[in-house]
Amino acid sequence: MELRQLRYLVTVAEEGSFTGAARRLHVAQPGISAQVKELERELGEPLLDRAGRTVRPTAAGAAVLPYARAALDAVEGARQAVSELTGLIQGHVTVGAVASVAAVDLPGLLVSFHDKHPGVRISLSEGTSSQLLAELHAGRLDLIVFGATDQAAPGVATQVIASEPLAAVVAAGHPLAAREHLAAVELRDRPLICLPPGSGLRACLEQACAQAGFRPHVAFESTDPRTLIELAAAGLGLAVLSESGARSRAGNLRTLRLSGTTARALLLLGWRDDAAISPAARALVRHARALLAEPTGLPEPAERPGTR
Repeated sequence: MELRQLRYLVTVAEEGSFTGAARRLHVAQPGISAQVKELERELGEPLLDRAGRTVRPTAAGAAVLPYARAALDAVEGARQAVSELTGLIQGHVTVGAVASVAAVDLPGLLVSFHDKHPGVRISLSEGTSSQLLAELHAGRLDLIVFGATDQAAPGVATQVIASEPLAAVVAAGHPLAAREHLAAVELRDRPLICLPPGSGLRACLEQACAQAGFRPHVAFESTDPRTLIELAAAGLGLAVLSESGARSRAGNLRTLRLSGTTARALLLLGWRDDAAISPAARALVRHARALLAEPTGLPEPAERPGTR
């Protein structure tokens, strides 16, 4: 019985497929299948039910999984102990972020971490806030920068990076262009332009409209904030962004602060607060928190209670 066989078994069970396990482990699918079959031959029982569309543990597999996870955790714990004892941090960390994070110098953060820990490989991916949270919970990301309407994220420790009101961007010739403020209730029945569902900004817009007693009419949506601005410039509606995002991209457009709502767009740093994360991931979290806690002209970072 080999550790890689146990790792393959656990990953297939968590992913529900050999394809998903191969993608997650960056190993060819036939190799994973062959090693799991070898483990099944050694134990004398099938461990996975391959009959359906989703691969599920058999009764024997369900009995073996806790011991497999314990063995893998023990090995990882031994590696962590040695790494922390020697002070040499190596490994691989994965970072996820929403697109166009204006409030964070993410490249600078990663460069400074790499300079401090050159033995750690770094991967970066983008997604919506809901996608990033799901990947973090699944253990495929170590640190995320995501948007939300509040700090409540079950199972995730958070630190506020920025907290801002919403703003609407309109073309210079729009009837509202002469205004400086726009009440949330005035968004009713207007064609709006915003990020798609699953993003923190969209959740913030929906919260503001719900407080005003209606659902927003989102006529256009895009994952790229620049596209939102371009659509507004073309006169297709009001682009809803965070205030700093709106003012940094508005150009010759007009920015109106949204009033009459308590909804605020939060940008958060998130990480899993458990003992299973690697020394490299812990070092990355410490580095990011320290860097983002320095004065930047943004609101003072706050920490969700119970996340230390």
